Amino acid sequence: MAYSNDKKSEKCSFCGRTKKETNLLIAGVSGHICDTCAEQAHGIVKEEIKSKAELDLNHIKLLKPIEIKNFLDEYVIGQDNAKKFISVAVYNHYKRLKQDDYKEDKDVEIEKSNIILVGETGTGKTLLARTIARMLHVPFTIVDATVLTEAGYVGEDIESILTRLLQVADYNVESAERGIVFIDEIDKIARKSDNPSITRDVSGEGVQQGLLKLLEGSVVNVPPQGGRKHPDQKMIPVNTKNILFICGGAFDGIEKKIAARLNTKVVGYTASSKSEEIDRENLLQYIAPQDLKSFGLIPEIIGRLPVLSYLNPLDRDILRSILTEPKNSMIKQYTKLFNMDGINLEIDENVMEYIVDKAIEFKLGARGLRSICEAIMIDPMFEMPSSNSGDLHIDLKFAQAKLEKINFKKLKVA
Repeated sequence: MAYSNDKKSEKCSFCGRTKKETNLLIAGVSGHICDTCAEQAHGIVKEEIKSKAELDLNHIKLLKPIEIKNFLDEYVIGQDNAKKFISVAVYNHYKRLKQDDYKEDKDVEIEKSNIILVGETGTGKTLLARTIARMLHVPFTIVDATVLTEAGYVGEDIESILTRLLQVADYNVESAERGIVFIDEIDKIARKSDNPSITRDVSGEGVQQGLLKLLEGSVVNVPPQGGRKHPDQKMIPVNTKNILFICGGAFDGIEKKIAARLNTKVVGYTASSKSEEIDRENLLQYIAPQDLKSFGLIPEIIGRLPVLSYLNPLDRDILRSILTEPKNSMIKQYTKLFNMDGINLEIDENVMEYIVDKAIEFKLGARGLRSICEAIMIDPMFEMPSSNSGDLHIDLKFAQAKLEKINFKKLKVA
């Protein structure tokens, strides 16, 4: 095919722009494409490939529960009980999504098993959720229940939970309807009191009632950009039947409910022997649905969260392991940060023990480790990048001197 030497006749075959109107005009066999159209075409192809990859679960290698737990072990120390529950739930969630591919037993419908995790602050509930999101092939989002209020009041509507999931799925409804949602701080929407009040509990029981239809499975009209519903706003219908919900909360004070229940049940000739078997240091391991009801969750929502698990309080050995063992441990993070400036970081073993002792004293769990490490490292991180030194050695005397400058008594929990 002969081409004209007249450069003015060259134009994009898609948008019609001439060469002067574009930054770059790429010549093909029988036409041209400008840089703008090439970028748009690339975006379209990328989104199409992504959507097909998300929806085609047959080509995804489904990890077994043990393999999922092994992955969690790389980032989260301890909490084997909670890891098992999450691993089984995620594995069964994928199998539920694939159940249409099995020709036999079409009359058997697998129900989803939503989870509720109970554990003290800093024990790793949110970390488990963020870690499991690393390996999932379905949309995953973490939402906070503290901002939710009953429809018509200041705050976010219940449907905003699904808005976040839609945004993660790039507004692909079919993909979002196969996703997983982690609702954090679920204990903050507990019923405030059993006593009737003249004021409406818009952020407590009202939110729980609104969550029922999401957890059970129904078609919900979701505002695509979040915010309040308006008559003129176009809604997106989302079916929550195949969305797995994982809820987490500290439930501060629920140990008293558990202790009261255990004491009332320990009666008869074996009362003394049973009471001796109870571990008073970790009452959460005896948690039951009736304890959640006593705390303030309504029976309807407890029934829609059939899988109940707990997270153990972090003891000294686990806190010490958290400092160095996980892939994203704090010491490895600080070492990497200093290495990027050509600085070799060395921390004495007794400094590690000192940090753990202080974290136990402040009773803030793993978050306390971060606060203490930041207090020790802040001055070196400020000064060392500008110095010519290539080594940083932190001993116990240095760590103690840095902590004494900060009033950490404010962090203590009574």
